[in-house]
Amino acid sequence: MMLTRRNTLMGLSSLIVSASSANASMPELTFEQLYDTIGVLGMTLSGRVKQLSGQRVRMRGFMAPPLRAEANFFVLTKVPMALCPFCSSDADWPSDIVVVYLSEKQTFVQSNTTIEVEGTLEHGSWTDPETGFVSLLRLASSRFRMS
Repeated sequence: MMLTRRNTLMGLSSLIVSASSANASMPELTFEQLYDTIGVLGMTLSGRVKQLSGQRVRMRGFMAPPLRAEANFFVLTKVPMALCPFCSSDADWPSDIVVVYLSEKQTFVQSNTTIEVEGTLEHGSWTDPETGFVSLLRLASSRFRMS
């Protein structure tokens, strides 16, 4: 097959459509879908979180200021925050944050910039052995981009 501008453009178009289809098929999870109930007795994870646990998902939100510049994780929040919502136990866990562990180092962004994160959803109380950070919900092996 001869390489022409038309063939090149058709090839690029099919690549873009394939990438869009793959991204569209990844389940999206919103902060509103994380819990079934939030009350004085605590929070109950939603059926959707349990169903998607272990799968790659997409979330949109804001990056809370990281604890340190060289961290391999950050906290994804529903609304922009001036301070990192670092928790000492999952009993203090806010309902509108998810810890994001990066698969590779990325440059952090301003806390008022909307980002889209892709990662493997994990749930259940877990303490990071390196930082002592306690989380209830995590996105592991993640990457993000400004949206």
